[in-house]
Amino acid sequence: MKLRTTLAGAALFAAALPSFAQVKLNDAITVTGWATGSYQYTKPDPGTSVDSLNMDAALVEGIFTPAKKTTATVSLFYRPSNEGGVSPSGSEATILDAYVSYDAGGGVTLTAGKFLSYLGYESFYAINDNMISLANQQLLAPIPGYHNGFKVDYSPDKTDTMGFSIADAEFQKPGYAATESDGELKHNGGFEAYYSNTAITGLTVWAGFGYQTSTPPGVDTSGVAAPKGSEISVGDIWISYVVDKAGDTLALEEIYKDGGTLNKGSNWLAYFQYNVPNTKVYSWFCLSGEDVDGGASYVKYSVAPTYVYNGNLSARLQYSYTDYSKFSVKNANYFGAEILFKF
Repeated sequence: MKLRTTLAGAALFAAALPSFAQVKLNDAITVTGWATGSYQYTKPDPGTSVDSLNMDAALVEGIFTPAKKTTATVSLFYRPSNEGGVSPSGSEATILDAYVSYDAGGGVTLTAGKFLSYLGYESFYAINDNMISLANQQLLAPIPGYHNGFKVDYSPDKTDTMGFSIADAEFQKPGYAATESDGELKHNGGFEAYYSNTAITGLTVWAGFGYQTSTPPGVDTSGVAAPKGSEISVGDIWISYVVDKAGDTLALEEIYKDGGTLNKGSNWLAYFQYNVPNTKVYSWFCLSGEDVDGGASYVKYSVAPTYVYNGNLSARLQYSYTDYSKFSVKNANYFGAEILFKF
């Protein structure tokens, strides 16, 4: 799901952000957005090193409030064609979010349209990620992206939140960068549910489950990522704990996916964020891994310091070493430098 922006182009975009952010359309419309740009270098062993200097991704989102309890959200997402775009044809832009939410009262929110999966501690959005590259997702890709459907979220009190969704599919069409699913429910539907608790100060406990029904033999589902005749289930549990007043944070996650032969196994990560005292610098340290049943596996060691210039602009570095087993390479060294803008 990690995407890439030329640094020069991103810098020009950043220069325009403060003035754009000050434009107020009206009381019913809010506009937000972000863009990221990076240089990334990878040296596998064995293999030839590769690098990129690209515009990772950009998003502009509009939130509309036509009535007191109704909110509509629409976002435009950009990914350059030299990074694969957002479709097999190399299209660079797509509508990402497109949904309407209604506050039904009593802590219940109803949503219909195109929205992001509940699952995953790491964010789909590059601007919210802890590192430049994701901690896992290389082999199993267990975390779904966007799908179309309906969902109900319920917060009975200040510490408990839960939700349930029915979607056209749990996983997506190959080549669409997790931005599209198949648009039909009859032949392979998707279902998700989650529960979150924050009753203990500083601690968040989150558990979720996703399921995609099997595809009948001979049915065309527009290439949704699942072997025909196979169902897919994925379980995800993560915890996040703020360990001190400085905001230093520990996070752990375990994911298990069962999608049939060579699409079954586990992912895990352990994150620690350290805020350097009296500076604008913080760093994530991460140990993560994936293990495909009967197939490849890896363990990844990462450090990613970030400098926060202001609320709109940050700069990040990352170094990772990945140790593979039963894979085409033995190990890989990775270095990345990223600029992040948001408004």
